[in-house]
Amino acid sequence: MDLFDYNFQQNKNAVQPLAERMRARTLKEFIGQEHIVSETSLLSRAIRTDRLGSCIFWGPPGTGKTTLANIVANSTGGNYVKLNAVNAGIADVKAAVERARSDLKMYGKRTYLLLDECHRFNKAQSDSLLPAIECGDIIFIGSTTENPYAAMTPAIVSRCRVFEFKALSEENILGALKKAAADKERGLGNMLLEVDEAAFSHFAAMAAGDLRVAYNALELAALTTAKGEDGAVHVTLKDAEESIQRKALSYDENLYYDMLSAFCKSLRGSDSDAALYYMHRLINGGCDPLIIARRLVAHSSEDVGMADSNALVVAVSAMTAYERMGKPEGLIPLTHAVIYVCEAPKSNSVIIAMDSAIDDAVHRKDDVVPPHLKNAVYGSKEDKEKSAQYKYVHDYGGYVKQQYLPDGLVGRVYYRPKDIGDEKKVKERRREKGMEEK
Repeated sequence: MDLFDYNFQQNKNAVQPLAERMRARTLKEFIGQEHIVSETSLLSRAIRTDRLGSCIFWGPPGTGKTTLANIVANSTGGNYVKLNAVNAGIADVKAAVERARSDLKMYGKRTYLLLDECHRFNKAQSDSLLPAIECGDIIFIGSTTENPYAAMTPAIVSRCRVFEFKALSEENILGALKKAAADKERGLGNMLLEVDEAAFSHFAAMAAGDLRVAYNALELAALTTAKGEDGAVHVTLKDAEESIQRKALSYDENLYYDMLSAFCKSLRGSDSDAALYYMHRLINGGCDPLIIARRLVAHSSEDVGMADSNALVVAVSAMTAYERMGKPEGLIPLTHAVIYVCEAPKSNSVIIAMDSAIDDAVHRKDDVVPPHLKNAVYGSKEDKEKSAQYKYVHDYGGYVKQQYLPDGLVGRVYYRPKDIGDEKKVKERRREKGMEEK
């Protein structure tokens, strides 16, 4: 490296955030997502053989989606173009596609189009990209935090393999932070930096699976903590709490999980006083309130379910309210929802129905759809005749008895309403329709 390159790299490191400097460059450096990047995984094999097709990386922020897209592009023999759906327009897409076609025709080189925030593309933008994906002029790699099956054009998604990313573990993040603190080339290794183990652990725990958040907090603590008499920067737990704006848990890990278990069982047991105590003890001890909110949403279906379906509406509304309002105001609707779920009648018929249906779908699956339920629009004359036997329920006052399950599963019952809360009404309606339990 000559003097110019060295100075350029030093200036670049001085400007770029730690999270950007520490971005993995190869699969060996990549952190987490072992289910996607292991030696024997489909993605790894496809990269090694340069046979990767269009794909979408979907998952929470800070889990490596953009990083892996860059690694894929750099690991192949092709060109790559990076766009962000927030500011890229149809003209940008068309220009990238034309260049890709030219390079493929003249040099035989394929082009990878890396599109961040790909869920932000509208239908017109997606349609401008679709023909190029279809005929292989480009290999599309999109990254998104939104569910692509709901947020993206189905035509694009159907032509891509979707890889789901998971939140990183505390161990993943802890290892990455220690490496960044010691790395002299890209990290903070050239500083006289000492980070207490408790501070590292706090960064890892409070980042909630987002490595970018952890990197940013570590860098902020290192750059804003005053130097000691020996000229070293010593980052303590207190510095870590201030840098990530969350205080450390005031209980050990075992007590945390015990309290969370007690909270869940208090919801199920209809003891609103106990549930409120555990909720606020957890939050005041440093637990993220969204963890409480997510458990609340799950239990509103698992333990209340059809006995009072409004419990799910209230729980989801409370979670949304907290996400938008934060503390302290957001704790009011969260408390409201805890009381509602506790005081609601309890029925576990939803979870029983789900488990039973899953068991049959896995172990007793029957993929022979009854003829009158098939989509016969493009079928044979015989298929259309059988499809015509379907009884349109609204011609019969809203309900008519006919077979819906495959022949091999006729008679199976998954949902059994109980004589509790609103389920009593469901049971009565079923009896009126002649749908007695089999």
